[in-house]
Amino acid sequence: MFGWGMAGNSRIDDIRVRRVYDPPEPADGARVLVDRLWPRGLSKADALLTEWCKDAAPSTELRRWYRHEGERYERFAERYREELAGEAAQPALARLRELAEDGPLTLLTATKEVGQSHVQVLLDVLREGS
Repeated sequence: MFGWGMAGNSRIDDIRVRRVYDPPEPADGARVLVDRLWPRGLSKADALLTEWCKDAAPSTELRRWYRHEGERYERFAERYREELAGEAAQPALARLRELAEDGPLTLLTATKEVGQSHVQVLLDVLREGS
């Protein structure tokens, strides 16, 4: 379909993850917030976003269930992957893939523990081409 993961056919390796509170860098390329809620204490002007892709974030129900409790991460990741496989998330995933094809893409989140967050799962799904 998109050739994700095939050498020379995508720029999927140009996707990175950063906290939205970190200062923008020239290498960021398209800066896309992938949280459902706007980050506390950050003005929209200071965020310097390309866009805000709420529909790529976990549902409110799933986010509230997870509460960033480490022992729930594996189940959270499974449930979030199920959400991303659903029809409602497909336009958001397609948009992120489109941005990645156009150049570097930085997925932004307010989450403190990026490695155990939805953004890591989202990055994996984009790299897998799911």
